[in-house]
Amino acid sequence: MKCLLYVCLITSLTIAGVHAIEQSVEASPAQAMRPGVSVKMAGASSAQPMPEADNADAWIVTVTADGQLYFGIDAVTPAALQARMIRSAHKRGQRLYIKADARASFANVQKALEAASAADFESPVLLVNQEGTMSTATIVAPKGLEITVDGAANSGAKSVVEINYSAQGSSTLRIDDREISFADLHSRLQQVVQNRKTILLRADGRAAFGEVARVVDACRAAGANVVVAAPVV
Repeated sequence: MKCLLYVCLITSLTIAGVHAIEQSVEASPAQAMRPGVSVKMAGASSAQPMPEADNADAWIVTVTADGQLYFGIDAVTPAALQARMIRSAHKRGQRLYIKADARASFANVQKALEAASAADFESPVLLVNQEGTMSTATIVAPKGLEITVDGAANSGAKSVVEINYSAQGSSTLRIDDREISFADLHSRLQQVVQNRKTILLRADGRAAFGEVARVVDACRAAGANVVVAAPVV
């Protein structure tokens, strides 16, 4: 009889423990890997932690290498994305995360930015892979680069960074009409932001998103805010 009571007690404690663990997991949705669309993300060195991007209710728009758009895990057209985002209520202060493949053309990423602007997201976040944070032992919070979309492009003093696409299929850089190399980008930006803290970024629509993210990353590292204009095609 005592043996039977002991077994019942142990069973009750085990069930209670499992129930407590389940409640803990349910209360911490950001710790679980949310389903998503896999892409090859651009690298960065000055991205900021964005743990909310792992929340179950996070708004994430994915752009694949071939230009397909996804809202969450649902494939959408640019028009459907914009309509869905406008009619779907979001919390005050909620962010929009754009997870684009580094090989996607900037013109396709801009479709997601246009939808963001239409849905009143003035400062979407570009999700990237932060260099030096890859780990197989722990879950690493998503990292991102905050930008401002074209709606605020005409406010305040700013320098202009241009990413141009050449006939040879490569990109070139200009800052305030002065051509520079990608290698000199960081040092030149350090000089520019001493007088102007806002960068207006204009990129050819044919440029790869990875190059655009590289420039945004350098601007953020230099302490500048980045306003992304509509792409030049």
